[in-house]
Amino acid sequence: MRGILVYLLLFAAGSLYAQDISKPALDQIRSGFKKDAYTKAMQNALSSNDISKLAWNRSNVGAVDHLFTYRVDVSGITDQKSSGRCWMFSSLNLFRPAVMKKFNLGEFEFSEGYLYFYDLLEKANLFLNNMENSANLPIDNEKVRWYLRPPVDDGGQWGNFVNLVKKYGLVPKEAMGETNSTENTAMLTRFINSKLREDALEIRELKNSKADAKKMAARKIEMLSEIYRMLALNLDEPPTEFVWRFKDKDKKIVEKKYTPQDFRDAVLSDTNLDDFVMIMNDPSRPFWKHYEVENYRNTTEGSNWHYVNLPNEVIKEFCIASIKNNEALYASCDVGKQLRRDVGILDVNNFDYESVYGVKFGMNKAQRIQTGESGSSHGMALIAVDVDALGKPVKWQFENSWGPTAGEKGYLTFTDAWFNEYMFRFVINKKYLTSKVLEIYGQKPEMLPPWDPMF
Repeated sequence: MRGILVYLLLFAAGSLYAQDISKPALDQIRSGFKKDAYTKAMQNALSSNDISKLAWNRSNVGAVDHLFTYRVDVSGITDQKSSGRCWMFSSLNLFRPAVMKKFNLGEFEFSEGYLYFYDLLEKANLFLNNMENSANLPIDNEKVRWYLRPPVDDGGQWGNFVNLVKKYGLVPKEAMGETNSTENTAMLTRFINSKLREDALEIRELKNSKADAKKMAARKIEMLSEIYRMLALNLDEPPTEFVWRFKDKDKKIVEKKYTPQDFRDAVLSDTNLDDFVMIMNDPSRPFWKHYEVENYRNTTEGSNWHYVNLPNEVIKEFCIASIKNNEALYASCDVGKQLRRDVGILDVNNFDYESVYGVKFGMNKAQRIQTGESGSSHGMALIAVDVDALGKPVKWQFENSWGPTAGEKGYLTFTDAWFNEYMFRFVINKKYLTSKVLEIYGQKPEMLPPWDPMF
């Protein structure tokens, strides 16, 4: 009798909180879909056409131009092809103009393939270390599942770039060019991840069987040797030294031997990577605070992702100061939102999806972050700003890495309204930051989990 009572109570409670689609409910839902003339026409249109073309807001055509009050000297467009290396391209692009000026070059590009090789190798090592350190946790533990999903990928941010350059240096593209696997990374990372997941099971078994430290270390070296082999077959081996031979704008041929570390020191002689600070606009958590993302790095000994969270209006002042001084910024955004790729314009009024569907989309930026609707998807170099008579920003411009035919000759222009909604991360020299921001950056950060919605 007591069991029946409990069942009835649970059933009653369940009916309060779990609503199924009953026949009456379905009838009510159906009755709300009125097939008036507009709805019939839109149904016909949507079933046969690209939604974005139908939502294209004609009244916004021509409202945004590509002219700017202040613009950084740039040096041509790069192309990351079918890869997720935007953070690497964007970071390297910040320093290309200075290299061209220093060596009197008409064009120049760093080797992205060189850094990509070591990025994947270092991420593989970090993954194996994480598997060893979490071997006491069940394999379905949230942290372990995060490590496995996936072990390595193309993604990254400024801190990853700094970790690599400090350790491995830089080389020009002539010293290590692109391959099919750098330009189309999906298959390479697929097989590396397959091997690493297999290795993870062995690492966990060794750790849990209390294998001695020397045996564990030796086995990880063997595993990394296999990853190195896969990378070298797909990307070529990175040079340990090379001869850089080029013709400058005066048609003078110059030739010199470098190690990657020597080359880094030569081209970044006037740059201290530790002078750059990441700032961010994430209204889903408190501003004026220093945050760190747990385990978000590529090298085991390197720095995690750090940033100071700030309001947009404060960030814009720093960005304008940097651009006016001819210094581009690393920046990232949710590039897919309201993008007119054909004309290279991002604006909140480019598309009117609400009118197409007759449905309101009402989340603000914080809510979009919290629900996973929006987040940083692409990194580019922020190079220009257009201001009004009062010095307030009207629009901005990115130097993209999708090749010279994407957008406006490879560049993307975005309105200040779009900035407010879809810009997230910025890396800026600390000389443009206030003492208040630098003081916060010097404080102990609040640690965030790597599966936070923003990351």
